[in-house]
Amino acid sequence: MLTRRQRERYARQMVIPQVGEAGQEKLLSSRVLVVGLGGLGSPAAYYLAAAGVGVLGLADGDSVSESNLHRQIVHGASTVGLNKTVSAAIRLRDLNPDIEIRTHPEHLTPFNATDIIGDYEVVLSCLDSMEARYMLNDACVASRKPLVEGGVMRFSGLVTTIIPGSGPCYRCIFPQVPATPTMSPAEAGIVGPVPGVIGSVQAMEALKIVLGTGDLLVGRLLLVDLMDGSFREVKVSRDASCPACGAL
Repeated sequence: MLTRRQRERYARQMVIPQVGEAGQEKLLSSRVLVVGLGGLGSPAAYYLAAAGVGVLGLADGDSVSESNLHRQIVHGASTVGLNKTVSAAIRLRDLNPDIEIRTHPEHLTPFNATDIIGDYEVVLSCLDSMEARYMLNDACVASRKPLVEGGVMRFSGLVTTIIPGSGPCYRCIFPQVPATPTMSPAEAGIVGPVPGVIGSVQAMEALKIVLGTGDLLVGRLLLVDLMDGSFREVKVSRDASCPACGAL
């Protein structure tokens, strides 16, 4: 049962038929993990916390630096030098004291990923390392965890949602780690509002999964170019020979 304070806090989203009181109770009992508290993870975590996700996990092994602050909006000047999960938790606990924030101040690896994601219903990949994206994809597929994947570069970004066994995974869409290392957003550059848009779409996908409503971006790659203001969609298919999800 929602408290009087919770009904007031979440009133503007509970009035939506697809949410309602039952949906809000689902959100408050849900467990979502954001992996990467940078440009994508900052807005994603903000909106998940604000929406009332009951347990919000934050995973990142990096620390906040001055060069992060133009786009990583969950951090601030007062938290430069802190681990990003610790920094984000300070802001998010102030934003919504109703929810539980769990911090995992470490990088996910093939050795710890399965254990960390095991406590959560939905995982958001907000990473800028290609190798880390493949690793997290494989861990989520093996654990049958829904994964919302996002990526950004300069003025553009992409989002897709992976439901293991129900559509393509990241390896189906991008079969191989590039032989030539790709530039990270830090190297190529990034404009702050771009991860703001993409991270917000990731948060919305996670909320739709928890609420069981809407059309997810499963089998669809949403491509966004904010330089020309375009949003387009590419259909993507599952690869029956995919080493990660082909046997599901």
